[in-house]
Amino acid sequence: MKWYDVCNKVSLLLHALFSAVGYFLIEAISRHSFSEAWTYMTDRPLVFAYNTAFIFTTTLIVYLFRRRCFLRVLLAIFWLLLGVINGVILANRVTPFTGPDLHLLTDGMALLEKYLPAWGVTVALVVLGFLALVLLALLIKGPRYKGKLKYRYNIPLILAGVAAFGGITQLALEKRVLSNYFGNIAFAYEDYGYPYCLATTIFNTGISCPRDYSEEEISRIEKTEDSLPETKTEDLPNIIFVQLESFFDPTLVNYLDISEDPIPTFRSLMEEYTSGYFKVPSVGAGTANTEFESITGMSMHYFGPGEYPYKSILKETTCESAPYILSGLGYSTHAIHNNEANFYGRRSIFPNLGFDTFTSAEYMPEENDKNELGWTKDRVLTDEIIKCLDSTEDQPDYVYTISVQGHGAYPDEPVLEDPEITVSGAPTEAKNNQWEYYVNEIREMDDFVKELVEALEDYPEDVVLVLYGDHLPTMDLKVEDLENKYLFQTEYVIWDNFGLEKKDVNLASYQIAAEVMDRVGIHEGTIFRYHQARRNTRNYQVDLETLQYDLLYGEQYSYGGESPYKRTKMRLGLYDVTLDSLELISSADYTYRITGTNFTPSSQVKLNGDWYDTVYVNPTTLLISGTELDDFDRLSVVQRSNSSTRKALSKSYDRSCYMLYSENKWKLPADDE
Repeated sequence: MKWYDVCNKVSLLLHALFSAVGYFLIEAISRHSFSEAWTYMTDRPLVFAYNTAFIFTTTLIVYLFRRRCFLRVLLAIFWLLLGVINGVILANRVTPFTGPDLHLLTDGMALLEKYLPAWGVTVALVVLGFLALVLLALLIKGPRYKGKLKYRYNIPLILAGVAAFGGITQLALEKRVLSNYFGNIAFAYEDYGYPYCLATTIFNTGISCPRDYSEEEISRIEKTEDSLPETKTEDLPNIIFVQLESFFDPTLVNYLDISEDPIPTFRSLMEEYTSGYFKVPSVGAGTANTEFESITGMSMHYFGPGEYPYKSILKETTCESAPYILSGLGYSTHAIHNNEANFYGRRSIFPNLGFDTFTSAEYMPEENDKNELGWTKDRVLTDEIIKCLDSTEDQPDYVYTISVQGHGAYPDEPVLEDPEITVSGAPTEAKNNQWEYYVNEIREMDDFVKELVEALEDYPEDVVLVLYGDHLPTMDLKVEDLENKYLFQTEYVIWDNFGLEKKDVNLASYQIAAEVMDRVGIHEGTIFRYHQARRNTRNYQVDLETLQYDLLYGEQYSYGGESPYKRTKMRLGLYDVTLDSLELISSADYTYRITGTNFTPSSQVKLNGDWYDTVYVNPTTLLISGTELDDFDRLSVVQRSNSSTRKALSKSYDRSCYMLYSENKWKLPADDE
């Protein structure tokens, strides 16, 4: 009897064994550690068994074919590649590979180039080529099942296995072995396993249709808002939101000993102005979801587990938001982020939220003012916020600002030469180092808050400034580590320069915009009016879910059947780049000085359509060298993305270099020459 005949007789047992071994390897790759995978397997055996059953069930299809060896190897490679993809992605970012990331797989080279160095791309292509040859050899020469294929038995048994797995899934959810709500998607993958979480983020998305959803139900909900006063339309203040990355009060961590208060300005503002705890939808990551809630007034609780609307529904449609509502009242709406424009897809998503302008790091002259981890410091945001306010005359502004300085992952080795604040008390020295780095970063963020408030105190227009942290830092915090005993919570403050009454109340991030609008007399927008009229009333959450479904996935009865919100023609940056002159300053290596306006370190020259090495000097000067320019060469300056794709963000500002050469100076022609 041949070996594969023996294997066929115990194939189900071997199938289960290989599923378990394969799943262990997937977790080891994802966690970058065999020991952590072993700990996960022994600490959470039911979850490990469930995910093994998942892989086992998805590979039962091999029993419908004769080339079972080929199919088993093919499916094994498929699952292992998913594990490798997740492992590579987690080596480059804090969030794992999810359903919305599947679009990356449609462009394999883009995926490789984004997350691997050049040598890594070469190794990956060689390995993929080798695997393709192995599969081809198995397809041609591999063993085949020689017995009779009993479809009338095999198909019902496979279907029964799928149905049984569905029942096991439901039971696991009921018994809380699994969860269908992910507060932190990275932690969820660690707790509930890669296969389950990946499948959940693929298939469980959006908002399910509520049982009582109808036009009559929407009308009933909206009638509960009739008691709201009319909107104030005159003397509207500027409204500024500043979402501070991973910002919270570390003195709430009960095991830390911190040498001095790291957030004295924020704490002082909380004592003098409206403030309270701020409920957020995630822990340790998920900036974009806190952002989504605070811009739209919608709760993430009703979306799929681990879902990012920025990566799903907002790629397809517009969404009622504070920018849209305030635009209708005459506001100019701006977004600011001191990180790359493509982060979380904001460049393409913000027009669907109604923003007029978006100033990302590529449009900031001080974008290279970075901390030890390479994140642009928040102090550069003060000037950008003031620029937005100054960019309009006789018009109020809504400015939504996303900070980045406090972003992890925090170093477990000392990187600060002389830290202003020292930290001790953490369980390990590595964790002490992480906390010390984090605390000193938020001290600088607190200094930014002080500088911003001082700049706005004397601003000649009324201003409301909303400050809050988007989530707790990535520090593996547990409920028992915090004095306030809650992980999904930071703090907020609403500052103003015209004397709003202090009113302390705890809010969720999806309630903050409605609260601010209410304080200044604005009562517009389906969701915002709802929060103002119904917060803390009976069936508040049930009716909120129904409204959200109607606006994003339903028949839009609230709008009479069609959304009034159209995608905006958002511009990147507040002002155009201009090219004024070109001067040859060294004929030895053909170095040219380009003068103009609004250059940044991300400004790069294109010469005859090709990228050209460019040296940024200051906002009015760039240098290029190495090529003698001839008549009719086409030279342009483009804001280039800081993402790995390095694509152009802006239109190019072209000029032809054909004007008279005189005393080593070339005048660039005007647009009409």
